[in-house]
Amino acid sequence: MVVLEAAGGMSQGMMQFSMLGLILVVFYFFLMRPQIKRQKELRKFQSSLKRGDRVMVAGGIYGKVAEVAETYIMVEISPNTEIKVARGNVFADAESAASK
Repeated sequence: MVVLEAAGGMSQGMMQFSMLGLILVVFYFFLMRPQIKRQKELRKFQSSLKRGDRVMVAGGIYGKVAEVAETYIMVEISPNTEIKVARGNVFADAESAASK
């Protein structure tokens, strides 16, 4: 009798363990994977910036890329006015950001 109860308890423990595993898999596919995909697309966008692209930087400032360096980008926000922005702070191209 004791052996049967121990075996029954073990299957319930396996059931709880499998439910935890299922929750982790769902968490990965619904939360983490889309975020990783967005980050990869953002890095690709930031590395492909070129002079003349219209962008939105952190803080919601819109402008046109005037110069591209390895670690920073010069963004023209109005005629004869440029700001130096870290490459990682350019979040979207202005056309797609304005349409949202």
